Amino acid sequence: MSYNSVVLLLGSNINNPENNIQIALKKIENEVGPILKNSELITSEPVEFESYNNFCNIAIQLKTQFSPIALLGQLKKIEREMGRTRDSSDFGSYQDRIIDIDIILYNNIKFISNKLIIPHQKNLYERDFAREIINEIR
Repeated sequence: MSYNSVVLLLGSNINNPENNIQIALKKIENEVGPILKNSELITSEPVEFESYNNFCNIAIQLKTQFSPIALLGQLKKIEREMGRTRDSSDFGSYQDRIIDIDIILYNNIKFISNKLIIPHQKNLYERDFAREIINEIR
């Protein structure tokens, strides 16, 4: 069985964000695959929406046997288990969230579907905080 190299970006800005990140990391390691590298945990202001709650963010590199769509399903399952029942696309805008897990890179492929685009353009090229911590682990 072959493994795929994946970079994820995690963020949380409500209900003890640092703890939420730690819980999500354990779930990812147990349910998705081993984490090979992680960036430092940083704090950032909300992007593209107004909130009084700053985010905790971390980037990780892991290996997994899941395909891109299966991986997205696993990550959405983890988000639901942690209490995120609705996605930003359900609201038509960004909202405060207990956990957000984005697939940034998957091997060196370009992948486009209705639910997933890899590489994640906004986090790689438009958001300075994300680009900084992603570059720490690449």
